[in-house]
Amino acid sequence: MQQQQGRGGYTFNQQPSAIAPSRKKPKYRDPHETIDGGPLATNLMWDKRVVRGNTYAAQVLPLSAQTELAYAEKEAQKQRKKIAAERKRMEEEARHRPATPEAVDGRKHIEIQTETYLEELTDKVEENTVDTQTDPMMDRPPTPLFVPFKTGRDMETQIMDGDLFDFNFEVEPILEVMVGKTLEQAMLEVMQEEELEAMRQQQLQYEQRRKEELMETQRLEAAEQRRYEEKERRKKQEVERLRREKETREKLASRLFATSFLKNIEGQVYARLEDEGWFYDSVEREVETEFFPWLMTRMDAEMENKRKARALVDELIKMASLKAFPLRVQDVEEE
Repeated sequence: MQQQQGRGGYTFNQQPSAIAPSRKKPKYRDPHETIDGGPLATNLMWDKRVVRGNTYAAQVLPLSAQTELAYAEKEAQKQRKKIAAERKRMEEEARHRPATPEAVDGRKHIEIQTETYLEELTDKVEENTVDTQTDPMMDRPPTPLFVPFKTGRDMETQIMDGDLFDFNFEVEPILEVMVGKTLEQAMLEVMQEEELEAMRQQQLQYEQRRKEELMETQRLEAAEQRRYEEKERRKKQEVERLRREKETREKLASRLFATSFLKNIEGQVYARLEDEGWFYDSVEREVETEFFPWLMTRMDAEMENKRKARALVDELIKMASLKAFPLRVQDVEEE
């Protein structure tokens, strides 16, 4: 580690170095490494220890079942190890077993039987035809109807007239009941018919009252509709009347304003038009538009000519003065 002093403090620098491994671990995996007789898992989802799906629906086993499951898993693991060891042993034996040498040129290996007893090998299956004939038999007769065996003893007796039933004596209560029930049923039917007739009359009266109430309701609705329509018509008439009155007032006010405004408008218009020059004398107009511009143009030209003449005269006078000045000076000197 080096210590350097800079502005406002100290800085420390150290050269980078590799970190020693905490445990001895090869750089690459062993391709022949296995887990429980199978290849080493390189994909996390392929690993059997990873649970897939919903764990909420997983069945929770009791402790005894878990123990049995663990024991069964151990037995299956032992069986798999045994099978793997047997397969490995067979592979080793096959690897160390001497193989058949290659055939020399012009010859080839063929498969032959090396068993003690030879048998003919063929692709065709042997077939034999065998037939048989059954003895003629008669049809089976129909099964008779089953009749159970009778048990007990048969006995009989004789009953004379009037011993068990007296018609004249026994029929009276039966007739009373039948006649009473018939009369009662007839009375019930009559009462039912009367009740139905009363219900029919009541229904007719109800229908009549309902029709009258419906007609009265329709009449009241029609009257109310007429009153409503009359009210709306009156409102429209009143609105139309107010609109016409407003329009009349506006027209009257407009007419009064127009009358007062147009009362002296003619004189004002003529005066304004005359002031603006719409009404003029043709001679005066011609003098103003044609003569005066021509006169001013001529005057400007004449004044320009006079100005030029004066400038020329002034220039001549100036030149003459300049030429005469030396002569005058000479005359003055001579005098």
